[in-house]
Amino acid sequence: MVIFDRQSTRLSNLEEEVQKEDFWNNPQEAQKILSELSKLKKLVEKGRRVSELLESLKEFSDLLGEDETLEEELRLELENAKKLLEELELQTLFTDEYDSYNAVVTIHAGAGGVDAQDWAEMLLRMYTRWAERNGFKLEIVETSFGEEAGIKSVTFIVKGDFAYGLLKAERGVHRLVRISPFDAAHRRHTSFALVDVIPDIGNEVEIEIKPEDLKIDTFRASGPGGQYVNKTESAVRITHIPTGIVVECQSERSQHQNRETAMRILKARLFALEKEKREKELQAIKGERKDIAWGNQIRSYVLHPYTLVKDHRTGVEIGNIQAVLDGDIDIFISSYLKNTVLKING
Repeated sequence: MVIFDRQSTRLSNLEEEVQKEDFWNNPQEAQKILSELSKLKKLVEKGRRVSELLESLKEFSDLLGEDETLEEELRLELENAKKLLEELELQTLFTDEYDSYNAVVTIHAGAGGVDAQDWAEMLLRMYTRWAERNGFKLEIVETSFGEEAGIKSVTFIVKGDFAYGLLKAERGVHRLVRISPFDAAHRRHTSFALVDVIPDIGNEVEIEIKPEDLKIDTFRASGPGGQYVNKTESAVRITHIPTGIVVECQSERSQHQNRETAMRILKARLFALEKEKREKELQAIKGERKDIAWGNQIRSYVLHPYTLVKDHRTGVEIGNIQAVLDGDIDIFISSYLKNTVLKING
């Protein structure tokens, strides 16, 4: 297919690059090339499969008039082709340099007390199910549990191709309206949770961090109610003094591994902070102004008096809220990405 000529050419160029004798002279650059090579191979392979499916569909349609039993096979082939084309269309919407990276996601419970903490935990479950449905690996780095129920905050890494490109659509305030299970009077409550998403730049981008700018504490990791307390101080908290950014990691039993992960996330957050600063400066030059406030939710999830999930940026609405809370959020993500690309090109 003509649409894949550019990707195929780029793939060939990268394969030639890998074969050069001096390829590993710059290990950091070599890793970036290998990562891009792997993603391009998958994309070109999908393109090849689409071409084969289209050829197969043509053959089926030619034979359909002669043999009606082929109708079911044709329907299945059409479904496969549609799914592949939707995946490929989505990948054309990735315009950010870091879209192909893993994603570091943090959920913070907001206004709403214990209901908000429960809502934050429901969102964690939603993203966990979404990751499972889409073949991503989700690794929880740090969790701050609520005293009564739910979580105050949680940070996790979603690993897989274009994880950041997809999950950046979830960045913002999420609002829940329901009859509170924690209210004896069974009143309706509104809860908020903030979802923050940044690319996991790992060690691929140089971020200078001075040792004197860091305050490093170690402590014992624990679960809700003091359960699962480690006997050793394996959990690590790193505070970046100039910015006030605090990163904790307690997912590993080794203090060294937790420190390594915490430093990686700190680098990603410092990088995101610098990127946001540059974007704000650009907006000021253009005379643009964006009001980023806690009350400006991107999506509302209503369980009472009716059931509806509505994305306020795109207008997409889904009545089956249970399916959404079980991780079926692809329609919101793809609609947001399409809308963003239209605005850029618009």
